[in-house]
Amino acid sequence: MTEVTHNPALKRYELTMEGHLATACYEIANGVVTFEHTEVPPELGGKGVGSKLIKGALAQVRADGLKVAAECPFVRAYLDKHVEYADLLK
Repeated sequence: MTEVTHNPALKRYELTMEGHLATACYEIANGVVTFEHTEVPPELGGKGVGSKLIKGALAQVRADGLKVAAECPFVRAYLDKHVEYADLLK
């Protein structure tokens, strides 16, 4: 099973599938992770990769005791659909 990894040096969460890298880029300040941009390669489009990436990233944010702000429209839409992450919103 492919797992979401955290790459703090590049300030992003990553998911590699089928040889392609999907990323969720963020900034962090004052205990808040602000997701700015999510990128899923066209080759992975329509396969739920973006949702899997964000789900894994949010699990790690929760484990780290941080809050979330969503500037990225994809992350915002994911949070709107998944109320189980409402406690993470700043």
